[in-house]
Amino acid sequence: MGGRVKESLRQSMAWLHTWAGLTVGWILYAVFVTGTLSYFRPEISHWMRPELRDARERPDAIESGIRALRDRQPNSPRWVIVAPTAREPTMRIGWMVTTEPGQENRILRRFESILLNPQTGEELKARETAGGDFFYRFHFELSMNPLWGCWIVGCCAMFMLVAILSGIVTHRNIFKNFFTFRPNKGQRSWLDAHNIVGVLALPYHLMITYTGLITLMLTYMPWGVQASYGYDSGAFLAEAFPNPPQTNPTGRSSTLTDIEPLLEEASRQWGSGALPESVTIDHPGDAGARIQMQRTSVGRISSNDQTIIFDGVTGKMLAATGDEPGAMRTHSVLYGLHLAHFSSIALRWMFALCGLLGIAMVASGLVLWSVKRAPERVALGRTPFGHRLVEILNIGTVVGLPLGVAAYFWANRLLPIELADRSLWEVRCFFIAWTLSYIAAPWQAVRQAWRTHFTLGALLFGLLPLVNALTTNTHLGITLLHGPSVYAGFDLTMLAIAFMLALAAWYASREASVPQRVHGRTSARAPTTIETGSA
Repeated sequence: MGGRVKESLRQSMAWLHTWAGLTVGWILYAVFVTGTLSYFRPEISHWMRPELRDARERPDAIESGIRALRDRQPNSPRWVIVAPTAREPTMRIGWMVTTEPGQENRILRRFESILLNPQTGEELKARETAGGDFFYRFHFELSMNPLWGCWIVGCCAMFMLVAILSGIVTHRNIFKNFFTFRPNKGQRSWLDAHNIVGVLALPYHLMITYTGLITLMLTYMPWGVQASYGYDSGAFLAEAFPNPPQTNPTGRSSTLTDIEPLLEEASRQWGSGALPESVTIDHPGDAGARIQMQRTSVGRISSNDQTIIFDGVTGKMLAATGDEPGAMRTHSVLYGLHLAHFSSIALRWMFALCGLLGIAMVASGLVLWSVKRAPERVALGRTPFGHRLVEILNIGTVVGLPLGVAAYFWANRLLPIELADRSLWEVRCFFIAWTLSYIAAPWQAVRQAWRTHFTLGALLFGLLPLVNALTTNTHLGITLLHGPSVYAGFDLTMLAIAFMLALAAWYASREASVPQRVHGRTSARAPTTIETGSA
């Protein structure tokens, strides 16, 4: 009796795992791909603006930023300096501009900013691009209305969590079979591969899915806040994330204090030699000046901002972020784990490798659904519409999305610099290439469509370093020897992706060499592991 109950549970979990994974698998694949790319968001943005290649970080960048603002905007009520880092070597300075009173005597304010080379203090001009920010926003918004996009991604993440847990129950020997891979066995090979990539990074898959839900938990479950604060979300945010009170200028001019001792004091307060990510100065040149420093997230898991406020004239520390409540600290750590801003370059690549395993897990699961139903198609002598639709969606998503990524990078190098809405056209190229992959898939037999798409992807990624060399002076011949390393690393990564896609194209073109018995008959040629139907 107990055995029948266990088997019934496993069968139920197998059904749940199959359909929970398939119904949202294509969206989850896109989320995994863009999320993995987001680990290198600053590096992608830097590569997509080759005009910034000579920028280098500088130890006294914040001091030079203050000097630049004093020269450019001495009367602005607010200065902001975003310090350069190893990953983002440019320095951004910004200032508040107050316009003359307009209608109803309302004073209008706007914020302006520019990029500077920290070494020279010169303004940097770069092409318009969304850079890595596009992948970051797509990861949780799907380029839709933010509210709808977040809800869809959240629902898919919940399905993902269900699929992972039900998969653990279904595959009772999941850890034992982790050491088993049987090549050239059709469905068995795909199941082994799916198990291996699923188990190899299982802690990561559970962590990244759960923390992804946590990041937007107030969007998905706002009722606790509404019960305590009504519909006044501003009151909740003010209490959860308190900001220092606004100060007003005194009207008495004064000299801004030296920033260097304040940087040292902030580093002592934060410990571990932490430095500010940004510095905001309110009312510079006034006796009521305030200097606010926000800590960088490097080397710190928690995503909650830590700030220190100093008197802008005397340099006295006025306020500092205190200890977070337990619930807030838990949320901040889980959020920080998802973003991985704290990671070193080695750990970031480890996160990216786990992301690649997640991509492989979702992709192999989608293909496995079709492979398992190959005998049914052989028995029917035709491919049902639902099966064919899944095959087209698999091809258009699994290979079409990387084609869109390659097109996005190609557009960055080939679109005219002066083109209006240039960043928007880069994004349009991404979606055009991705859409065309769905349109082209039905016109070929399945195995041939896989091979064609993989081959095209290998060419697009493999030729990208050449396109880069023909359009910029940041090619491998220069960057391998003289840097910056981000450009060399990007080109080498593109070549590695091209190699993997070429390998997949070769695999998709192989003929099956082992006959397979289906429904009591031996087929002259069994379906290959990737040929799951016919045109």
